[in-house]
Amino acid sequence: MGSVYKIIEIVGTSEKSWEDAARVALETASKSIEEIRIAEVNKLDIKIEKDGRLTFRTKLDISFKYKK
Repeated sequence: MGSVYKIIEIVGTSEKSWEDAARVALETASKSIEEIRIAEVNKLDIKIEKDGRLTFRTKLDISFKYKK
């Protein structure tokens, strides 16, 4: 029997790195979404704050299995 998966987009942020932003996004999403299967990085960017601080942003598509 086949399976059905849902794909959603999430964005994580970090003042450390893009990798940390992805980790934050996945850790947060996994608190309310069960059985995350795949995370695909779609976009990396940096927001420059008025005070010069940098915020790394990682946009991810994640897929998870629908429960029956």
